Amino acid sequence: MSVIDGVDHSVLDAYRTCEFATIARDGTPLAWPTSPFRRPDGSLLVTTSIAFAQKALNVRRGGRVSLLFSDPTASGLSDPVQIFVQGDAVCPDEPTTSPAGLEESWSMLFFRQPSSRAYALPVVRSLTGWYYTRLLITVTPRSVSERPAGSVVLPAGALPPGSPELAQSWRRAAEAGLTGARELSGYPSCVFAARDVDGGIALARTVARPADGGYAVAAAPGVDLAEGPASVLVHRHYEKLAGLRFAVIRGRITRAVAGDWLLVPDRVIRPAGTPLQTLRACRASAARYLAARDLARPAVPWQQYRALARHPADRA
Repeated sequence: MSVIDGVDHSVLDAYRTCEFATIARDGTPLAWPTSPFRRPDGSLLVTTSIAFAQKALNVRRGGRVSLLFSDPTASGLSDPVQIFVQGDAVCPDEPTTSPAGLEESWSMLFFRQPSSRAYALPVVRSLTGWYYTRLLITVTPRSVSERPAGSVVLPAGALPPGSPELAQSWRRAAEAGLTGARELSGYPSCVFAARDVDGGIALARTVARPADGGYAVAAAPGVDLAEGPASVLVHRHYEKLAGLRFAVIRGRITRAVAGDWLLVPDRVIRPAGTPLQTLRACRASAARYLAARDLARPAVPWQQYRALARHPADRA
């Protein structure tokens, strides 16, 4: 029996996205929005294009990962529980372009994200082969737990959402040039990623509050964190998984007053460029991945993907 059997599969499967966290080369836990797929054996499949290989590279250096299912947008669920997973991941070096064995996963993606079907159209194939050249990350859960619906951990002194005092606090932080203030101020909550005292990745949906040259954030109840590199993620998407917006604010945490944590930021990661610039950058990034490993660009079986895209099916 897999530990994933301890949660309601219908809830897990209905979540369109989760926050998937790996550990960067410098030890910083980084979370990204992604769409995992639950396999019958209880493992979770996360796929990523070779144009966005960082998650896979992080897994190969150290396989400890975490996933937090906390944003129910488009799930059809009314106030679902959050699901937190810690596990071990592996990822082969060589990518695959074949949907064989992954048909259910691709079909689900095409159903939930209709805009992704356009990548298989003949008119854009010369620019989108990288999208179907995938690295397969398999996560074997070690522990799975549920958190109450809508769980948002508040740091001490958090101001009410929408209050004039909160807006003024963010305005002062942005005017002072605090890294990440403009990004964080546009979201009611964020996902805080840090190392726990056992070396795993702890994730919690929290509210960031400008404080002392950084941001006061809170860990999940009962979780002991270690001081050091950490980050927060904000993201949103439309009902059909289009219009993704995200930003990751990296920095270091120290213990603050009242048991909270102070994240002192040093860098923001965000999307940049026009759609055409993004396509070209992805193509170049994919080419670098293959060249670094002396791999030929694999052929994409376009007709197989077109067939899946024409008749997609949801899982939930």
